[in-house]
Amino acid sequence: MKTPLILLLAALGFASHGAFARDNDTVRLGIDPTYPPMDAKAPDGSLKGFDVDLGNEICKRIHARCEWVELEFSGMIPALQARKIDAIMSSMAITAKREQQILFSSKLFQFKSRLVAKQGSGLNGSAPATLAGKQIGVQTGTQFESFAQSHWAPAGVHVVAYKGQDEVFSDLVNGRLDGALLGTVEADYGFLRTAQGKGYSFVGEPLDMGDRGVGIGLRKDETALQASINTAIASMRKDGTYAQIAHKYFDFDPYGN
Repeated sequence: MKTPLILLLAALGFASHGAFARDNDTVRLGIDPTYPPMDAKAPDGSLKGFDVDLGNEICKRIHARCEWVELEFSGMIPALQARKIDAIMSSMAITAKREQQILFSSKLFQFKSRLVAKQGSGLNGSAPATLAGKQIGVQTGTQFESFAQSHWAPAGVHVVAYKGQDEVFSDLVNGRLDGALLGTVEADYGFLRTAQGKGYSFVGEPLDMGDRGVGIGLRKDETALQASINTAIASMRKDGTYAQIAHKYFDFDPYGN
């Protein structure tokens, strides 16, 4: 039976160098691999992406073995609280609402969000009146769903939630949706730069979701694990490893200001 992380930490006295437990203890990381280039699957079924590379490096630095657990994004927090996973490593934004339920690591990266639609559609994510009566797709459980429901639905926008981001893109291309709201990087690299995204573009200015960037989600009682992960993130930033990983995916610094 898996020993709870908090008991391991207490027994070992949490070393000041940042190792959270014995070498090779397992940390189960929840991931939704439908959000390239952050979270995706390779043709052989293995997981890949910026989140995956960051997670593997963090596990190495805290002397743990990563075990990736695939989940739908909307089920991440319930799975964490039910101790089916030990951390959420799937581009989860740090919001005040989520902080009422879980603990977050320090920031991993930060992107703006934008609406994607057909070129020449006349839609504008910065002007909700242009979206009245339109079908806008979002992924369930995301800050995009919350934003659209609170800012756009009152203006007559039909917000349609999907379990996976790939389903949003599929219905957008098939004409069942007029637009999709998501992170700029995921939209750009995961859709607009692909053959599927030909003829589509960002519409309107970047939108502020009110979050403080993306972090690793943890249970409220995992403060020692949080400190260990924060130390690992800081060391990755300082020694250039973070920049090396980021350069594999982006031509800019995804950490944000």
